[in-house]
Amino acid sequence: MFITGLLLGADSSPHLGSPWQLLAYQGGTLLGAALESARECSFDQLVVTLGSASEQVHDRIDLDGVRVVESPHSDTGSASIVPALDAVDRRADGIVVLLGDQPGITSATVWSLVAEASTPIGVSRYDDGESYPCWFGRELFGELRGLRSDADLWNPIHEGTHPVTRVDAIGNIPPRATTWSAYHQLLAGGPAPTDDLPLDTHPLPLSTRARRRRRAPN
Repeated sequence: MFITGLLLGADSSPHLGSPWQLLAYQGGTLLGAALESARECSFDQLVVTLGSASEQVHDRIDLDGVRVVESPHSDTGSASIVPALDAVDRRADGIVVLLGDQPGITSATVWSLVAEASTPIGVSRYDDGESYPCWFGRELFGELRGLRSDADLWNPIHEGTHPVTRVDAIGNIPPRATTWSAYHQLLAGGPAPTDDLPLDTHPLPLSTRARRRRRAPN
């Protein structure tokens, strides 16, 4: 089989003051870490979508060997997966969709999904629910082109119009940096802040060192 990995990294947090893709994570950036996890999967092709932060991402993140798809309208909620499908190799039997703010997905989870998905759609089933990576066979590409947003990717999964294989994955759903709580958990692996505000409604984070000083007991 020829498998294309599709890493979605185009959406934005307009009020953050800094693109979420470039948030600090493990000595690099959040999107950079997710991209390295995707590279470890050794896909036959790897595609990443970028939005309004594309220029900064190109300056800060190694995109060597990756097919970059520009999706500047993702800021308004349009689906970056739609233009990305035009970049998928014609030999691809399907795509494995990953998220740029979810760096904890492992190659073992990805290839278990690919190996066991016997239907046009495959979903990873963790101990606490379903999440990415997801598999979509080539026969779904036409339908995916009609998506209005990347979040609508779950519509064909939940509508019941196509058979779905749910493949067990080890542990809980890898956290995403959709909120400051999740981002702090990713950084420190400890208790999250008491707030749970979206990334685009919160001031820029403190440095890890400053945050640890603030949390230190009196």
